[in-house]
Amino acid sequence: MPQVHRRLTVVHRRDCQLCDEMLAELAALARRLPLPPLEVVDVDSDPQLQRRHGLDVPVLLLDGSVVCRHRLDLDELTRLLRGQRAAPADSTVRAS
Repeated sequence: MPQVHRRLTVVHRRDCQLCDEMLAELAALARRLPLPPLEVVDVDSDPQLQRRHGLDVPVLLLDGSVVCRHRLDLDELTRLLRGQRAAPADSTVRAS
């Protein structure tokens, strides 16, 4: 069976306290649990992201699907990752 390569994405905005909180919580979680690679995308860098999410940030996506908005939902993220073998932990945050 092929290994599933998962990806977490945080859609954020500059100077957004909730966005900073979600990123800090994910960083802390990554020190305790192996997480898929994390990408950070600025909602204002892409008109399509602006239309889709607008002021409704941060948004945590797993493989492009919404996990949660505004606050990290640890239970939901854990449920979605459970049973899936995560790719090697690469919690490097890349801004786009």
